[in-house]
Amino acid sequence: MYQQKAAKPASSAGGYAINKKGDITMKSKKLIMMLSVVLAMAMLLMMLGGCKKNDVQPTPDEPDQSSEPSEPDDTAEPDDTTEPDDTTEPDASAGRQDGERFEEVIMIEGMEETVKYEHVINKTAGFEMDYDYESFKRTSSEDGERFISVYDNSAEPEIYLDVKYSEKSADDAAAAAEEELSKEYAVTKDTRTLNNGVECIHIDASANKDGKTMADILYTVYIISSGEGSITATARYNIEGAEGFGRRFADMMNRISVVVEVSKT
Repeated sequence: MYQQKAAKPASSAGGYAINKKGDITMKSKKLIMMLSVVLAMAMLLMMLGGCKKNDVQPTPDEPDQSSEPSEPDDTAEPDDTTEPDDTTEPDASAGRQDGERFEEVIMIEGMEETVKYEHVINKTAGFEMDYDYESFKRTSSEDGERFISVYDNSAEPEIYLDVKYSEKSADDAAAAAEEELSKEYAVTKDTRTLNNGVECIHIDASANKDGKTMADILYTVYIISSGEGSITATARYNIEGAEGFGRRFADMMNRISVVVEVSKT
């Protein structure tokens, strides 16, 4: 009479159990994957942090401010590079040296001319002067200097300037020169002041004995007092060169000055 209820199929109950287990397995796998990702990120962060630490340069130690400066070594040898002694006495030339060359513009035959000079200092004879080294050759001796024309024969010169020291006083030397030249010339004598302010006795021997005609060979003499003696400058030149050589000799003689007063021995 009563109908028996049909039992649920076993497959239904078994299927339920299998599905539940499958869900658990999937969740475990997801959890493991998440943990793996977190662990990997943590390791990556740790590696990056280590790299940054390695890049940081160490801070140098600050110097010890409390340390005292070292004392200078008093045993060091002195420097040998000493300054030159400025107390050295100046040369007698008070400017140019013997043999020093320079240029200057002067008037020759009414025209400006640039002359090349060489400075001369003869300490034995006690004078200094300048000469035109393009026009004259210089020969030196203990008692003076001779300047010969570059166009002349040095062995037997006709055009030259002699500058020599004499133990005679200026007056005695002038009297001797005047007496000697008066034998052939009509001589004139006067006192002059040279361009550098030096006083001298000037003798001109350019006219013949008659005093009316010019001689072929002319002489001009300058005598300068030097201590107990004197310096005599004698120029010799021909009438053809009176304008040119005469002017040049006059220019050179006007540059003579006493630098050392030579005393009689």
